Amino acid sequence: MEPLFDPADFRIPPGVVHVCAAGETPFLRRHDAAFAAYAEDKSAGPPGRTRQEARMEAAREKAARLFAVAPGDIGFVSSVAEGVSMVVESLDWRAGDEVLVDPDEYPSVAAPLAQKGVTLRFAPMLDPAAVAAAVTPRTRMIAVSAVSFLTAARYDLVALRAAADKAGALLVVDFTQGAGWMPIEADVADFGFSATYKWVLGCTGTAIAYWNRARQPGWAPGTAGWHSIASMGRPDWSRRPDLLPDAARFTRGNPSHVGLYVLDGALDYLAGFGAPAIERHVKGLTTAMLARLAEAGIPSTTPVDPRRHGASVCVQSPHAAAIVAGMERRGVFAWNGRGRVRVSFHGYNGSADMDRATDALIAEWRAAPA
Repeated sequence: MEPLFDPADFRIPPGVVHVCAAGETPFLRRHDAAFAAYAEDKSAGPPGRTRQEARMEAAREKAARLFAVAPGDIGFVSSVAEGVSMVVESLDWRAGDEVLVDPDEYPSVAAPLAQKGVTLRFAPMLDPAAVAAAVTPRTRMIAVSAVSFLTAARYDLVALRAAADKAGALLVVDFTQGAGWMPIEADVADFGFSATYKWVLGCTGTAIAYWNRARQPGWAPGTAGWHSIASMGRPDWSRRPDLLPDAARFTRGNPSHVGLYVLDGALDYLAGFGAPAIERHVKGLTTAMLARLAEAGIPSTTPVDPRRHGASVCVQSPHAAAIVAGMERRGVFAWNGRGRVRVSFHGYNGSADMDRATDALIAEWRAAPA
């Protein structure tokens, strides 16, 4: 299998197999022009500011297509953690309210809830029946990643939506581990978010925020800023300001305009291939790697069924840090963390990359202490 993307489009170091998309993807070379355009517009006074706002709206429309929703349902935040925090802080929590999360949920989803002091109950999101059984009248929210950062398990969001609806609960989804390679229908969620520096091919400092206005028409964040209020006239602070009527209210102050220039170009690039084609491509690589690891007797925590896993293959090991460091010495960029090795594919990878990454992982696994 040849790469779907041209690897020369990316800043991949010479001789390196770059298989850590779930952590960081290599930068598109076209982003050089995005930085230059931002620098010109930033320097061009009011006309340049108008162009910055126009670029933000262009990125918003493309992000809406990525999420299969209307542009008015999309806003921007600095990170998934900020977006989830805004939702958590906006709710009128009552004594006894509970939120269901997976025991291994990512901190950007679970930490805002834990810090707020909300009662977290744990259910395995890979088992929708167990989640449904854990729902009670006190369940206020199910908070979940579309794909697990830890195991690459892909969750059944339609089934989780049904479980949430049993109690009239919110479904809040972090799409980060799926956006950019997986077709997304974000309207399954009440609120959804995605970082843009992984498979979306953008950079840190800009994340996509989705507000399902059809399901939650009365939602308002608990805080505001000049960018999220409806009027730019002279303010009357004796009254509460009206907010923008759509998801632009997520952006309280200036967004990262330079990040939006980058995102705009990244989304153009991805649209040239389409999520279904990218999904087919990466699944061909993940399934082949899982088969090779099984032959080698190396267990993976990633579900074998391609319908139930993401674009990564994960292997748990107490020697994960040493294995990843050894793979790097062999010219393979994988990802360490939380006691597992994670290999993640994108369109710039092909079968040769998969084989070289698998060879490196097997060799380092066997070299690790028993």
